[in-house]
Amino acid sequence: MTTELRRLRNYIDGEFQDAADGRTTEVVNPATGEAYATAPLSGAADVDAAMAAAEAAFPAWRDVVPAERQKLLLKIADAFEERAEELIAAESENTGKPLGLTRTEEIPPMVDQIRFFAGAARMLEGRSAGEYMEGLTSFIRREPIGVCAQVAPWNYPMMMGVWKFAPALAAGNTVVLKPSDTTPASTVLMAEIIGGVLADLGHPKGVFNVVCGDRDTGRRMVEHPVPAMVSITGSVRAGMQVAESASKDIKRVHLELGGKAPVVVFEDTDMAKAVEDISTAGFFNAGQDCTAATRVLVHESIHDEFVAALAKAAAEIKTGAPDDEDVLYGPLNNANQLAQVSGFIDRLPAHAKVETGGQRVGDKGYFYAPTVVSGLKQDDEIIQNEVFGPVITVQSFTDEEQAVNYANGVEYALASSVWTKDHARAMRLSKALEFGCVWINTHIPLVAEMPHGGFKKSGYGKDLSAYGFDDYTRVKHVMTSLDG
Repeated sequence: MTTELRRLRNYIDGEFQDAADGRTTEVVNPATGEAYATAPLSGAADVDAAMAAAEAAFPAWRDVVPAERQKLLLKIADAFEERAEELIAAESENTGKPLGLTRTEEIPPMVDQIRFFAGAARMLEGRSAGEYMEGLTSFIRREPIGVCAQVAPWNYPMMMGVWKFAPALAAGNTVVLKPSDTTPASTVLMAEIIGGVLADLGHPKGVFNVVCGDRDTGRRMVEHPVPAMVSITGSVRAGMQVAESASKDIKRVHLELGGKAPVVVFEDTDMAKAVEDISTAGFFNAGQDCTAATRVLVHESIHDEFVAALAKAAAEIKTGAPDDEDVLYGPLNNANQLAQVSGFIDRLPAHAKVETGGQRVGDKGYFYAPTVVSGLKQDDEIIQNEVFGPVITVQSFTDEEQAVNYANGVEYALASSVWTKDHARAMRLSKALEFGCVWINTHIPLVAEMPHGGFKKSGYGKDLSAYGFDDYTRVKHVMTSLDG
């Protein structure tokens, strides 16, 4: 007996719609490897419709006072809390994530982040007005940019969606958001919730729109003449393509493009705590996190002991079905990602050693064992490139200078951490490490008040914080004569 697939739809101008040409794509649950829904494979007509809706809604939304934008976001946050179990179920079906961890580790931060940006809506900052030329007064206006085209990734579909729409709406912009083609379910549900709040408060229907589809859909959004800004979280290749395309009509671009976080462990660290925290931060969400603690650098004096302890901790970590309360992480997101992670292990050089793991788990879904690899050199492929899977590599260093050189010796520059009891050393490393975030004796916590974003090929622009809010505004100088 064939199970009927659930039908997901675009959300455009306050209405759920199929793709104009009727095309769809199957959506697969990565925990089972089986399709559970279809989603629109949106084309040019769908993108045109969403952009037209967002463009038409912008003037009215731009002119809504900050207190009313705050009210909208606070009601969205409340609605997300009220419908949390639905969001958790949709996200787990999207991604295979454990239900319990999604409930505790994603819903509360998402709601908090929306509420943070609700407050930011009323904190537009600029230099004070003043006379910088005799007889003339200058002041600064902070204004919304316009329509924002936003593309969210498959590793955190809900949370990354929040990181995109919340600051954009808070600043007075309108949004067209595209989820990944493998994870549209929770984004479509968020559209239902947000659309309901917009309607209840009497705001224009086109303020928030969702268009499902593949890379071609995303490309059409980026190339479309309406958006004034494009925001994407994705691969370096995708970011380069977006930046090139957006340059043709000088769109503003916001890019978060992945990482290869170094975890620098010195000989004076609390090894038991470091091993426990690093293994959790490396394997959480199956390592599918741009900030994951997956590239460990350990002082040579404790290298062997640390590797043994880390391998033991990894071997005790479980992956499995979303309803298993004992698992730390679920499957990789899709068959291509499973093949990518497996390929890195299959291509390891002869000098590398797989301490534990290194294989697929089961024959159903896309599960991969927690893996630790030692004996690696700085120019090895697995050191230089993002695996985006449950694989932690370990290298040895001799001194602080070499640790910094190894840490900085990759093209990514999103996040890093330092593990030491020496405060002065921690301060030196926090200055020397060329990464957008440096954690000290911890790894992976994020708070709404602090920025998230990298350097080099990890992209530019900030998520979260007042800096992330500012990215969705433009600055205008207004000067008036005092002579009437």
